Amino acid sequence: MPETPHDVDLEYLARMPKADLHVHLIGTTRASTFAELARRAGLDLPAEPEAIWRDINSLPPDPELYRNTRIPVPQERAPDEPEVSYSLFRASGWVEEALRDADDFTRITYEAFEDAHRGAVRHLELHVDDVPPGLAGLGFAGMVEACAEGIRLAERDFGMTGRLIGSIDRSKDADWALDYVRRVVATEHEYLAGIGLVNLEVAGPPERFAEAYRLAGEAGLRRTAHASEHAPVAVNTVTCLDLLGCDRIDHGYYVLEDDAVVARCRDEGVPFTVISTTSRRSWRPWRRASIAAMLDAGLNVILASDDPGMFPTSLAGEYRIAAETIGVPRPRLRQMALNSIDASWLPPTEKATARARFEAELAALDAEFATR
Repeated sequence: MPETPHDVDLEYLARMPKADLHVHLIGTTRASTFAELARRAGLDLPAEPEAIWRDINSLPPDPELYRNTRIPVPQERAPDEPEVSYSLFRASGWVEEALRDADDFTRITYEAFEDAHRGAVRHLELHVDDVPPGLAGLGFAGMVEACAEGIRLAERDFGMTGRLIGSIDRSKDADWALDYVRRVVATEHEYLAGIGLVNLEVAGPPERFAEAYRLAGEAGLRRTAHASEHAPVAVNTVTCLDLLGCDRIDHGYYVLEDDAVVARCRDEGVPFTVISTTSRRSWRPWRRASIAAMLDAGLNVILASDDPGMFPTSLAGEYRIAAETIGVPRPRLRQMALNSIDASWLPPTEKATARARFEAELAALDAEFATR
């Protein structure tokens, strides 16, 4: 584990420019916004909307799968687990049921950027799923345009940049995934930069989606995938790199199970977007120990927020956890921030402009804090 920092100032971390590359749009929904949307839609919920958000807690899967991992996976309950839990997927489904039109997508997108901006996030990349069944008339292209309008408003109001990632639900079959990517490709929207692979890793091995990823690659889309997150194996990360053509890996904690894969990813500088906070509250210590080990191994670890409205967390909060709990020193955190914009899916010219902005802001912060 990195040495305990003695040079990390929390104000510095809060103001440090950041890019958040692994965020699910539905998971950014504020409790207050969900409450408003759910009541407007007349959803029949088991509790008050605000109480559901307070008690989101996904329970761990079969413990037998995780008996002999290098970093032990806790199976006991966490001290802060509620008596009645609501899984992240169930909560996300309720949000999708509550959405009624394009304006709702614009709203939650804009609010995601507004919340991120408070923690000095300058660039945000949002995973968007398929169109909810109740909004089939909007169509995928209509949904993307509605989200893009939220990004444009954030560009105007906060000076931020953003992109969208079309997310394949790995619980579906290969034919569904191929059809979905065809719709992503046909959309040809400037804000739609690439595809990802989401949902529980044990529900769908990455090789199932090779044809969909091939089509995305031929269309010039960037590619990432959730890998080595729920399945305690490193091989899924290798499959995502070699067969799916991914240039980023979301999560990736179980690469630690194979030293050769760790060495390869370190040598190639593969970006891993990692999150210390998860809806599986009992797994949070394991996540943080895994991230510490990934850092010790020299991997290109980039902090992200995942589902910040539901955990809840923020990217600024994840940097604070990295400093205070994991013990990452300020120079490493500073480099993470630069690596985050380098791994973004902005076009080259925009990325160069953003990188220069990050460097200028960091230089100004360094000069200010050097005199304190």
